[in-house]
Amino acid sequence: MIELPNVVLWAIPGFLVTLVAEFLLARRTGRVRYETRDTWASLSMGMGNLVAGALFGGLVYAAYDAVYQYRLFEIGYAWWAFVLCFFAEDLAYYWFHRISHERRWFWASHVQHHSSRSYNLSTALRQPWTGLATGTFIWHLPLPLLGFPPPLVLFFQGISLVYQYWIHTEAIARMPRWFESLLNTPSHHRVHHATNPRYLDANYAGVLILWDRIFGTFAAETDADRPRYGIVKPLETYNPLRIAFHEWATLVNDLRDARSGREALAYLFGPPGWSPDGSRQTTEEIKAAWRADGKPAAAGAPAPSDC
Repeated sequence: MIELPNVVLWAIPGFLVTLVAEFLLARRTGRVRYETRDTWASLSMGMGNLVAGALFGGLVYAAYDAVYQYRLFEIGYAWWAFVLCFFAEDLAYYWFHRISHERRWFWASHVQHHSSRSYNLSTALRQPWTGLATGTFIWHLPLPLLGFPPPLVLFFQGISLVYQYWIHTEAIARMPRWFESLLNTPSHHRVHHATNPRYLDANYAGVLILWDRIFGTFAAETDADRPRYGIVKPLETYNPLRIAFHEWATLVNDLRDARSGREALAYLFGPPGWSPDGSRQTTEEIKAAWRADGKPAAAGAPAPSDC
């Protein structure tokens, strides 16, 4: 196997420079909103994510390598392998990201990234601490099984993560139409981070917005319903530890209250917001209520776990 660069580590200086530039733009023009405590919380989450990667990244590579031993095809590092792996990784990311919103076990990690009510480049660095430990990498296991070498898979995972950094901004309104049609953009990703009912659970794209268009999860940003950011049940804290583990704590409490194994499984792998008595709302229920009313629902609608 060959060595490919760790693009995320190489990009960190660029992250910091552009974050400072956007912060200065925010102070000068007000086009982007920054809140000091929120920004520090996001940066702390980013540092914790690097530590988690150092602790568990080897296990992920070992899992990829173990699966690769049973590969179906000998793909290697030909130029066309890079092209195919880009598309394959981006599709795997779409499904990982979508499942991370639709199933609570995975949402318990991913919710950390959505917990900020600000939307700026620091939000991109608010990354989870528990994702690798809870198995989110399983959605990429088909790639080494097909025959893509693990270093190639990890390389394009890094490319995807770096690409998604710049789309966490309000400083860019729209990209050219052709760009918006093919690729993920700030406009598309603002929708993804919004709590407005019309935008919930949409635009899961990594690099290519094509998957959302193909699988019916695309939603366009509209000036008539500007995105409101965060999670459905706002998290009133800037404490990184609470941000990282609040949903896990809520999930544990729900499991303690479960009256049967079936309820426990539903809490674990049902949609965020599921409850046995219907006292909470899932994303689909929030959207259904909004469609029935013909107007946006309140962002603070009851939810068990934040949608």
